Amino acid sequence: MSYTVEQHIDLRRVGEIAASPDGRWLAAAVQRLDRDRARYVSDLWKLPIDGSAPVQLTRGDSRDGSPRFRRDGALGFLSNRAPKELAADEDADKRMQVWLLPAQGGEACQLTDEPLGVKAFRFARETDRLVVLAPVLAGIAHDKQREEARQRRKHGPSARLFTRQPVRHWDEWLDDGAQAVCMHLVAYEAPSESASGRLDLTPNARREFAIDPEFDLSADGRWVAVTHAWLGADRCDNADVMLIDTASAAARPLASVEASNCQWPRFSPDGRLICVVRSRRSPLQAPHPALALIDVASAIVTDCAPGWAHWPGTPEWSQDGRTVFVCADERGCTLPFAVDIAHGTVQACASAQGKGSYGALVPLASGELAAIRSTSLQAPEAVVLPPKWPAAPRALACLSGLPPVDWAVQERFEVASTDGVPIECLLIKPAQAKGPLPVLLWIHGGPMGASGDGWHWRWNPLLLVAQGYAVAQPNPRGSTGYGQDFVQGIWGNVWGDQCYRDLMAVTDALTRRADLDGTRVGAMGGSFGGYMANWIGTQTDRYRCLISHAGVATMASFTGTTDHPPDWYLEMGGENPYADPEHFDRFAPIRQVARWRSPTLIIHGERDYRCPIGDGLSLFEALQYHGVASELLVFPDENHWILKPRNIIAWYQAVLRFLDRHLRPG
Repeated sequence: MSYTVEQHIDLRRVGEIAASPDGRWLAAAVQRLDRDRARYVSDLWKLPIDGSAPVQLTRGDSRDGSPRFRRDGALGFLSNRAPKELAADEDADKRMQVWLLPAQGGEACQLTDEPLGVKAFRFARETDRLVVLAPVLAGIAHDKQREEARQRRKHGPSARLFTRQPVRHWDEWLDDGAQAVCMHLVAYEAPSESASGRLDLTPNARREFAIDPEFDLSADGRWVAVTHAWLGADRCDNADVMLIDTASAAARPLASVEASNCQWPRFSPDGRLICVVRSRRSPLQAPHPALALIDVASAIVTDCAPGWAHWPGTPEWSQDGRTVFVCADERGCTLPFAVDIAHGTVQACASAQGKGSYGALVPLASGELAAIRSTSLQAPEAVVLPPKWPAAPRALACLSGLPPVDWAVQERFEVASTDGVPIECLLIKPAQAKGPLPVLLWIHGGPMGASGDGWHWRWNPLLLVAQGYAVAQPNPRGSTGYGQDFVQGIWGNVWGDQCYRDLMAVTDALTRRADLDGTRVGAMGGSFGGYMANWIGTQTDRYRCLISHAGVATMASFTGTTDHPPDWYLEMGGENPYADPEHFDRFAPIRQVARWRSPTLIIHGERDYRCPIGDGLSLFEALQYHGVASELLVFPDENHWILKPRNIIAWYQAVLRFLDRHLRPG
């Protein structure tokens, strides 16, 4: 078998999809390596619903993505391609703008020229209204924005002023001072040649839309619904929905509730309702995202599908407004579900043979449901599900360039944990394996997430399976898709408790198998999985080696360095690290590091502000001090993920070399 990291990064990556107004084809954004194999660029493809051959619509070294159709059939998209009619400057290729491919064909034209670019956009279904989300320098006139940004990059000042948390998010610094870059919503009229009639809908916005705002535009173009952050009593951000009139910029909040967060607002086709995913915060209870409907006129919020235990993702309305489609984890898969809004009933859309992982749902006028689907053995591709559910998916093309893998096999098994609760695990191994295989326990992050039957571009187990390893991916306590009680098992300051015992039960089962070598077992994970690899290192030496990517090694000191400290208090059950640091650190690996024996590879991105590199550096020094064989791999230009093609290669090379030294025979 042969599957190398070079082959892996060479595959085309199917991302967002959008359906043409006539429902006859999908536009897909597909990433690929550029000519220097140093970064990813993106093209748009046409995928006919009838399964006929795909057609490439754009090409070149730009990033063409986020396809969205205008009502006349023209295809809008975000791109950093060089302007044609507008004067380019030295930073033009760093900005994304809205471009348009005419419905009748021809060259793309540039619609917007926002000074600092565009992050996202929406067309109204029934009018020419266009709304964009754009970064804006606070307090600077619109026509001075670009030059001011250029001067600041060259000459400063670089100072940032903060008056409250958070000061960082993911891999970016936030700012409350004069240097702040704020996100604004801007409305345009959108004729065919360019966008006109610019109106800033949120001219005074500062921190409200700083962190991942989501918005939608009503079909008639009259209203924008956007998630809007405001500071809660627990110092965490609440998020309600702000309803904004696109003609006057008048705004009013909807669903403003303390300790509550709304995500992904979506207007119903008639504009009367907004569907959101809403969750409540509590130090005692793990969050449980649930579907809710907001009446636009009355602002009354009602539960949709009350009692449904799943965690829904982004909702999408059927074109008749009777159904909301969502994806949700279910026992190691991410499946599409149809929610009847009149009765609150839920039905799975994918049949048993169609299981895997779905995303990017697009309801079609025909009643079919388009989506992007993958499995552990098949890269993401666009599919269509017939309207009689549950149904098997019909693939539209193989844009990735990789047919379903036949040189690896996967299986699921369950094992009872120490308290009798069944723990599920996905095992992937070479199809023609001879002799007991070395095995790697690969622990997912989150901790509220899941390993499942789906493709992973960043950390793909097939690259290890191709080298002769068996890869076990368990779903211990805290994993989604097994009920809310199962999720609750990780909430509070209990990370090293039952979840650890679940993983030991899975490892016990693995070591009893004749096809696996119980004397050659390693463990690895990223984020929470990295924490768990660290905790394992302090509790047992049964693993020949450990790999910790972006792992947490402390608890109390981590509080002040992670990007969202108030959320960390909540996740730790509301405990106080200042009043009783020893109790807060009872599951902190660094406190028990003297017991560590297993050789360890520590990996960290220097721009990771969620799990900052300080924990990786502290752990590396502690292991070195105690004489534990240890290595530190740092990526100065990466965040929580490793995203750049050549860094991806370096990551896998380091991981495989480390595993080969410790898990291979001899």
